Amino acid sequence: MTDNPVLLLHGLATSSERSWRDNGWIDLLADAGREVLAIDLLGHGAAPKPHDPAAYDELESRVLDALPTDTPVDGIGFSLGARVLLTLASEHPDRFGRIVLTGVGANLFRDANEADTDLIADAILGQVDHDNPMAQYFARLADAPDADPEALAAYLRRPHHRPLHDDKLRALTLPVLVVLGDRDFAGPADPLMERLPHARLVTLPGVDHFSTPKDFGCIDAALEFLGALPG
Repeated sequence: MTDNPVLLLHGLATSSERSWRDNGWIDLLADAGREVLAIDLLGHGAAPKPHDPAAYDELESRVLDALPTDTPVDGIGFSLGARVLLTLASEHPDRFGRIVLTGVGANLFRDANEADTDLIADAILGQVDHDNPMAQYFARLADAPDADPEALAAYLRRPHHRPLHDDKLRALTLPVLVVLGDRDFAGPADPLMERLPHARLVTLPGVDHFSTPKDFGCIDAALEFLGALPG
C-alpha cells in the first residue's frame, strides 16, 4: 500500500462537505494519515456555478488540473463522481494509484434518457413529481444552502458527455474496487466488471443508491482497499 493523497469526488447535487465530511470520510482518512483532496465538481458546493450548459464540458478537466503533478493519487468517487474518476483514470492512468467506484454499474453504459434527465432537472428547479422518489430526492438536495438549482440543471443539460471508451477501460491495469448496493438502480455491476479486468466487486446487502456514501460497509471496504483504515 502507499500513502498517496486521496481524491474524493461526490455525486450529483451534493458536495464534498455533505458527501464526505458529514459522513465521516474526511476525518477517517485524516486519522489514517492520508492527505485528502476533496474537490467540489463544477456547479456544486464551493466550485463555480455557471448556468450555461456548455460550460460543463470542462467538468473533468477542472478535476484533472487540481491534481498534483509529482505524485499519483488514490481516488474514491460516488455516482457522478465515480464516473468522473473512472473517465480520468482511463485516460490518464499514470496520475492514479488505486480507485474506488461507488454507486455505479450498468448505468454507465446505458444511453442517456432525455425524459429522465428532464425529470431530474425539473425537480431540481422546483417542479417536483411527487410520485417519483428520485425526483423528490434531487429536489431536496437542490434545496440545500450551498446548492444552485440553475447550475445543477445546466449540468444535466450539458450538450456533450465525455464518453467512456471500452478499449481504455479494458486496458486499465491499476487496482479498482467497485462497491454497489444490491438495491441500487445503477446496477447490476456486471457490465462494468466485464470492462475492468483488474477490478474487484463488493456488494452491499440491502443498500440503495442514495444511502451508499453513509453505509459503514461501503466506508470500510473503500478504506481497507486503500490501506487507509485508521489503526
